[in-house]
Amino acid sequence: MKVIIDRFEGKYAVCEREDLEIINIERDKIPQEAKEGDVLIIQADKITIYRDGTEQKRRRIEKLMDELWD
Repeated sequence: MKVIIDRFEGKYAVCEREDLEIINIERDKIPQEAKEGDVLIIQADKITIYRDGTEQKRRRIEKLMDELWD
């Protein structure tokens, strides 16, 4: 399952699943270097940062912002 970190609240990372459902994941269960906007892959009990997915999402957002300001 893929999720995107929306924000951090206390000891939780508030994440959005692909089906747009919001879930909370304890911060100590995700990689320490994870930050808002990162895409995470959850497989069984292992959570990793999907760096390619995060970069693709950032490029898509930048393109949309550029088009908005043009």
